[in-house]
Amino acid sequence: ENTRMNGQVEKVLQMAIIDKNDFNLNFTNIDLHDIIEKAVDNIILQIEKKEGEIHTNLKATNHFISGDQTHISNIIYNLLDNANKYSNEKPEIVITSQDVPDGIEIIVKDNGIGISKEAKKHIFDKFYRVHTGNLHDVKGFGLGLSYVKTMTQAHNGKIDVVSELGKGSSFIIVLPTKQS
Repeated sequence: ENTRMNGQVEKVLQMAIIDKNDFNLNFTNIDLHDIIEKAVDNIILQIEKKEGEIHTNLKATNHFISGDQTHISNIIYNLLDNANKYSNEKPEIVITSQDVPDGIEIIVKDNGIGISKEAKKHIFDKFYRVHTGNLHDVKGFGLGLSYVKTMTQAHNGKIDVVSELGKGSSFIIVLPTKQS
């Protein structure tokens, strides 16, 4: 519990720094497929604990981007973690990459509880949490998606979500291969 709480405090402090735009990105040439595979390796036990599965469909031929490895890794992990947390039973998660004119598109698709139209307007707001009914089994402060959006935009990327209540969600990120 101490470790979990320390992690949460660290996230709040990081968000305060991000809010002040007091952060520097360390742009290097990174292999996005390698980052995705490592994130999958890090979360697979949690998914398997719920008798779920995760699949990768990495089709991007140009999967090297100019980005901050730590923050890109955190973006991918946050999306996978949410896909797992917001799937009731037996999560089915697919992470896809493909080439697009603007760079690389990454899609994290799940079979979770989905997001209502009203909630979709707020999911990238700081401290916003999607309601899961009377259950309080999804832990966190509602900082993950705010962080994901901020860091995606800091990399000159775009993020969107397609979701339907009871039918899961797809988070779509487009990251440029080169920074201007």
